Amino acid sequence: MDQKIAQLYDEGKVEQAIHLLIKKIDQHPQQVANYLQLSTYLIEQGSLDQAQKLLEQAQHLVKEPQELNYNLAVCYYMQGDFDKALALLDQIPNDDLTLYQKALTYLKLGQGQKALAYALTIKKIDERIQELLGDIWLSLGENQQAQQMYLAIPDNKKNAKVYFLLGVTTLEKGRDQAQKYFAQAKQMDAKYYQQAMNQYASIMKMLNDKEKKNYE
Repeated sequence: MDQKIAQLYDEGKVEQAIHLLIKKIDQHPQQVANYLQLSTYLIEQGSLDQAQKLLEQAQHLVKEPQELNYNLAVCYYMQGDFDKALALLDQIPNDDLTLYQKALTYLKLGQGQKALAYALTIKKIDERIQELLGDIWLSLGENQQAQQMYLAIPDNKKNAKVYFLLGVTTLEKGRDQAQKYFAQAKQMDAKYYQQAMNQYASIMKMLNDKEKKNYE
């Protein structure tokens, strides 16, 4: 990675950083590192089509095209092409980063057990992995285990999504506490909260109906 360009990017001079990397690629079309750095920036900026095209073209130019596989797999994943993403990830040694991406992809494919198998083999557990494990347990209907994972995330690392899903996993057993989690999620990101509420509306209705029956 070119540290001077990385510094420009970190300072918010995104266009300048991207322009310099394109210039470097033109001068040294066989160097993998420049493609990886540029594609990472394009992915972060949401220019997924550009990142994908760049990496696909680079595969025919660099000496070690397999070194591009992880970034290209992330592109495919973010564009919803999960089978293509997995095909590439299967060609990469299973380090923590690859295992994380495989687990994410299997989760998106609705294969929770496979996602769990990969996620549980990740060695270094941080808040990102805890959130993923929470999501996987939730997809498998294991609310208590999901809740434990979300609770394990340090408070200063919990985002609106984590607080919202804590609300979902707590709702059946502790409505008051769940409402506190929902309020926290709404305070952190009102737009996400509304989208998530709409998405989980059927779950909320089911739990409300269940509660009404309990009082009848």
